[in-house]
Formats: sequence, structure tokens, C-alpha cells
Amino acid sequence: MTAAACFDNDGLMLATEDGWSRAEVVLWRRYGSEFTDEHKRYLIGSSGAIAERKLEEMLGAPGPQLWAELHELTLAEFAKGIEPMPGAVELVTALRERGTPVALVSNSARELVDLAVDTAGVRPLFDVVLTREDVEHGKPAPDLYLRACEQLGADPSDSFGLEDTATGIAAVRAAGMFAVGVPSFPGVELGDADLVAPSLADPVVHRALGLA
Repeated sequence: MTAAACFDNDGLMLATEDGWSRAEVVLWRRYGSEFTDEHKRYLIGSSGAIAERKLEEMLGAPGPQLWAELHELTLAEFAKGIEPMPGAVELVTALRERGTPVALVSNSARELVDLAVDTAGVRPLFDVVLTREDVEHGKPAPDLYLRACEQLGADPSDSFGLEDTATGIAAVRAAGMFAVGVPSFPGVELGDADLVAPSLADPVVHRALGLA
């Protein structure tokens, strides 16, 4: 029996990565450059000081300024509408029906997460919703996952973390949880995950969580 299941938000629970990418394209063009797949793979899953450092490295402007601009551009994209990823709602619903507590654990800012989950209508599915602002250290540190397990009353060693980026998988592993990887962008390697699947709808994910 799974003690708890903790889902990442961007690109894992919700199809927000297209919105992030459109915002990133705009930001890059503001600074006279073109956003590429390599930029996406380098930046995906990052937030806070790590994201600021990467943006400054790539665009040559102050990182905090770039991160603030990207935040505003992404809010505008999310407001256009967000949908769940394939199989996400069905998987969370099945876990809840079995009595497994479920958390949403995001490395993004509270404002972005609130807009995304409310637009997609998935907030009632989660017992706990945590964001980067709720802990001292974001992913790849384990803080978010450990806090989620604490609030759910679950032992991390008996719990699952589901992620779409290497940053997220590192956080799950550091928390001592079973790591399920579902890549949301081509070329993102999740080799450190305990299990990698193409979709949350894949039967192998359901079996791993004891649902089949």
C-alpha cells in the first residue's frame, strides 16, 4: 500500500510546459535571441536562484530581472487555459478512491501554481498543495517532498514522487522516495528515476502504485 503519492505540477500533472515555452520564446526575442530546444532542456524544472543564474548565463541580463519578466509572461499564458496531462486526473482519482493521500508539489511560484490548478479545476483532487515558496530550498533539494510527506502523515520511504524533469527526480530521490519519471519534453533524460514511463496513463505506473 502506497503511503502517499506526490505529483509535480508543470508538465507532469498539468500541461503547462507549452505556456512556459511560449513565454520563453517572447523573453528570448526581447533580448535579441531565439529560444531553442537546448535552452528548454537546460532550464526546465529550474526555479528561484538557480533559474535566475541560468537565465543570466543565457541572455546576459540580470537574472532576477529576467526571472521576474518570465514570471509575468507565463502568468499571461496560463490565463489562456490549462489542461491536465493525459491520465493525470484518472490516476489521482484512483489513488484517492483507494484512500491514498495525494499532494501537489511544485517548484514554481504560488501565484503560477494557484492560477494553473484553478484554471484546470484540479485543486479538489489534492490533500496538500505546496510550492517553492513553502520551503527554504526548492528542488533538487528534498524539502518540498519531505514537507509534503510530513503534512500527509506518510513515511517518505513508503511514498512515491512523480516528476518530469531531472531536477524533480533528484528531489524525490534525495527525500528517500520511489521516483517515477514521465518526461514532458523530448531529450530530457530521467535515468536516475526508479521507473520511467511515457505517460501517467501507462499501466506500468498504475502497477507501480499498486492500482493494478
